[in-house]
Amino acid sequence: MSLVIGPLDLPAHVDEALAVQAVAFGLGPDEVAVRRQIVLRHMTYPGARALGATAGGRLVGFVYGMPNDRTHWWSTVVEPYLRARGHEDWLDASFVITELHVHPAYQNRGVGRSLITTITDGATEPRSILSAIDIDSPARGLYRSLGYEDLARQVLFPSAPRPYAVMGAPLPLRRR
Repeated sequence: MSLVIGPLDLPAHVDEALAVQAVAFGLGPDEVAVRRQIVLRHMTYPGARALGATAGGRLVGFVYGMPNDRTHWWSTVVEPYLRARGHEDWLDASFVITELHVHPAYQNRGVGRSLITTITDGATEPRSILSAIDIDSPARGLYRSLGYEDLARQVLFPSAPRPYAVMGAPLPLRRR
């Protein structure tokens, strides 16, 4: 089955995308409902864009992001952690990877790599930032292989059960 990476009208496909995220991230219906509103709001921000990975016409992965804005909630949460490490400047001139999720049946096949490299290849910013759960995971391994480095660790988001790491990389991302 061939995989196609391309632009995704995320507001029109938000429920499909969140179904992938729910399986990949273990989210329940209440969390999905909250995230649905967040995704729809994010996609109204200037420069926000999304890509999808489809196999057999079915969405199996997606990524979305936008130029960072220090007034956005995420930036206000991570800013003190970055400032404490001398990395506050990463909040400027950066493209944020807001969400990247691949259905477990399609993980470890290069789908996430293709999604993140393709979306950042279209960014005009000189660097990219993201946050990931602060554990040694395949996702963190992927980000490191692309050139992302830890800018801050043990970042606590309200209502998140586990701490996150904020990672940053110069663009374009490193290829294998």
